[in-house]
Amino acid sequence: MENNNSMQRHTIGVLVENQPGVLSRVAGLFSGRGFNIECLTVAETNEPGVSRITLVTIGDQHILEQIVKQLNKLINVIKVFDFRETEFVDREMALIKVRAEPTTRAEVLRISDIFRGKVVDVSPLFYTIEVTGNESKISAVIELLAQIGIVEVARTGKVALARSKKH
Repeated sequence: MENNNSMQRHTIGVLVENQPGVLSRVAGLFSGRGFNIECLTVAETNEPGVSRITLVTIGDQHILEQIVKQLNKLINVIKVFDFRETEFVDREMALIKVRAEPTTRAEVLRISDIFRGKVVDVSPLFYTIEVTGNESKISAVIELLAQIGIVEVARTGKVALARSKKH
């Protein structure tokens, strides 16, 4: 039986009306209860005026259930997806600027290719690689490229959708 008081990683999706202050109210629910938001992404959906917030936090299951209930009560919140209850697909994207001196260029390209990354910018001493995948894939490519010399990293954070039921 699972211990409900253990600290666990949680992914939550929130569909909201794209209005000023909505993100602040959503984030305030977490900070007010002592939860750190580890990852936060927000973007418009295919519906005009509707945005999707995806966030990742670590915390106690009981308190997280309370946060989900409170999110559902917020003005401008359309729907909350608590991904603890379902299988889901998640991805993030990273741009990684790495040293690419003549002696390391082939290795940078090889690592990028293995992880199905794309070189999106080239200069005499640097390559910028774009990699998309789940969090562990992004972390793995960063770990390998760090041995060559990462200059800068920008990560989007996680986005997630529930898996469709297979019939």
